Amino acid sequence: MNICVFGSTLQAGVIAGLFAEYGHQVYWCPQIEVEQQSSVHYQDENLNQLIQKQMTNHSLQLMSLKNIHLQSDVFLFSFNPTEFKQAITLAEELKTQPIIHPKLMLNGSTFGLEGTEKLKQILVADHWAYLPDTIQEGNAIQSFIASKQVIVGIDEENTQQLVKELLRPFFQLKQQYLFMPFLDAEFTKLSISGMLATRISYMNDMAQVAEKLNIDIQNVKQGLAADNRIGATYLSPGVGFGGENFSHDILTLTGTVAGSGIQSQLLDQVWNINEQQKEILFRKLWNYYQGQLTGKVVAIWGASFKENTSSIDNSPIHAMLAALWAQGVIVQLHDPQALERVANVYGDRPDLILCQDQYQAVANAHAICLLTAWKQYWSPDYTKLLQKMAHPLILDGRNILDPDFVKAQGFAYQGVGRV
Repeated sequence: MNICVFGSTLQAGVIAGLFAEYGHQVYWCPQIEVEQQSSVHYQDENLNQLIQKQMTNHSLQLMSLKNIHLQSDVFLFSFNPTEFKQAITLAEELKTQPIIHPKLMLNGSTFGLEGTEKLKQILVADHWAYLPDTIQEGNAIQSFIASKQVIVGIDEENTQQLVKELLRPFFQLKQQYLFMPFLDAEFTKLSISGMLATRISYMNDMAQVAEKLNIDIQNVKQGLAADNRIGATYLSPGVGFGGENFSHDILTLTGTVAGSGIQSQLLDQVWNINEQQKEILFRKLWNYYQGQLTGKVVAIWGASFKENTSSIDNSPIHAMLAALWAQGVIVQLHDPQALERVANVYGDRPDLILCQDQYQAVANAHAICLLTAWKQYWSPDYTKLLQKMAHPLILDGRNILDPDFVKAQGFAYQGVGRV
């Protein structure tokens, strides 16, 4: 098939690269308002290599909207939550073009409820389907091809065969497809995010209780994971979740529930627990120094909302910086990928020192606050830390270090729910 992909999301990149690899001819327009399209670079090197390989093979071509291959068989809309107007503009532009209808139109954008229906009302002559964006940052390709089942929203049965043929290289069994109406699929996508967020906030709630009772939350986590009714995913307590799409889903779902007239307090609690959790390391630091933080130097390891991404959207870093600066703390920050984004948000200021090396960040520091579980933070050089730090305090917001071992190296250690 000939496939047109619109948008620069991770989903757009994964589908453009994989579909080109599996025999389709893909025309990709990452920015619909830009004449000269340049290759989109992601923080996922495996995805970058896949895209570059297919561009070299000419199975994947970058094009402007003006030059897009209008007689393609499939058109994929894959935009971020804030780009709804761009999606509408694209649909209206395609409506004016000499396209032979019907085509298969896929909406993979994270717009919340009724987004697909609104796009279909513009291109009413086409077959429409909603393909939820389940791509995970840091594990982009595998999160798509390793899915056991795929949710697809449709409004007519003859769309099923078109979708099955398109996705056949990745989902070959009939039972791998969960077809349902647009609205059901969109609500399912939001509900999945809500369930995952609930698990995270529940564990963060339990971690605070565990600390009070002198219980190690890691033992509790392993016990929960051993129960096959629960499983191991999204059970790690820490400094809270972030990310643009994930956070947007939770807020959209909360608004949807509230707008339905249902009196539900669960999602509000999930969100509130998460927002409070973003300041948990600051509260530990405050208690440790009994509120005497003015003039202290604090090293922060990690600014991105999770490892293997440069995104700081809704990351705990923002609450942490605001709280520290309010107390007159100087922050020395390291992150392998997110420093440029931090600089773009906060600019040049004397109480924020961006460090290219993680050990540069700990020089004369009175504490290390670990916010992101980057691999390079798992086994630090404790001798070097002792030599460089003004005081040997480690606050582990992701519970990636062993408390007993860290304490044996001469450090004060506090995790989230650890003893």
